[in-house]
Amino acid sequence: MAWNVGDTASFRRVLTQEDFNRFAALSWDDNPIHCDPVFAAKSHFGGTVSHGMLLYSVLSKAFSELLPGPGAIQLEQEFMFPNGTYTGEEIVFAVTVKAVNPDGTLELVTTVSKASDPANVKAQGRAKVAPAGVKPDFSHTPAGAAVQEAGDDYLYGLKPGMFKEKKRTFNDADLAEYGNLGGDRNPLMREDEFGRAAGFTGRIVPWPLLAGMFSDMLGTDLPGRGTGWMKQKLIYKSAAYPGEELTARVEITRLRADKELVNLRSTIVGPDGRLVCDGESLVLVRNLADKGDKGPNFGRG
Repeated sequence: MAWNVGDTASFRRVLTQEDFNRFAALSWDDNPIHCDPVFAAKSHFGGTVSHGMLLYSVLSKAFSELLPGPGAIQLEQEFMFPNGTYTGEEIVFAVTVKAVNPDGTLELVTTVSKASDPANVKAQGRAKVAPAGVKPDFSHTPAGAAVQEAGDDYLYGLKPGMFKEKKRTFNDADLAEYGNLGGDRNPLMREDEFGRAAGFTGRIVPWPLLAGMFSDMLGTDLPGRGTGWMKQKLIYKSAAYPGEELTARVEITRLRADKELVNLRSTIVGPDGRLVCDGESLVLVRNLADKGDKGPNFGRG
């Protein structure tokens, strides 16, 4: 199918506390701003809010069903989260073609907003997606070192160079729950034959599940419980497969004490050392549950 600049697709969804809890169990991110109404009520949100990566999971349904459609391969994803998404709100998930690249990939504008108040934007950003039949040339390069930026040298027990790593192996049950919760039925994550036809060795792990590994560490380990995700940038360098052990890492690259902001480098590598995902995260630590010194389980770069 030929895509044109300005092509748009959208759908609506109401998220519930049960959805938040299910995504917490799936991603391992039980950050209290998502799951603990008492804690969240005392935060600047005033109540529990959706995981940013749950919104990403639901938005991926648009890529798989609407634009560009079944078999789409996600290559890049960027998000800003200007407002929280609360239970019971009807939300509009929309994607619009911004550009059609010479190689057939699409540059998309993505927006998640409140149906009754479009000015209340929950998430906005961009994506680069390869429609079915367009096979990206993944680099399979190893991850490089994180680059430190000028900033403060201390904030709530956090210091530049601190990092956290966590390993995870996704299984069939994880992929099934992802599809049931977010509604993303991309055949690349469901059928080995379809995955092989697209140039992979079989079914692949959904991209929002990979991003959920960062959500888990940022919201529960480093910076810690109560962290709010403000911005993210994800670049997918290769596919990940069910059954293989993946290692995710987040490392602090900058602290801004006056704004209570932390920048981090985020990477995922496969068991063979290949870089699966390379990203950057900006998080708010205003609601951090533990603002004391971090213990010995946190590395230093």
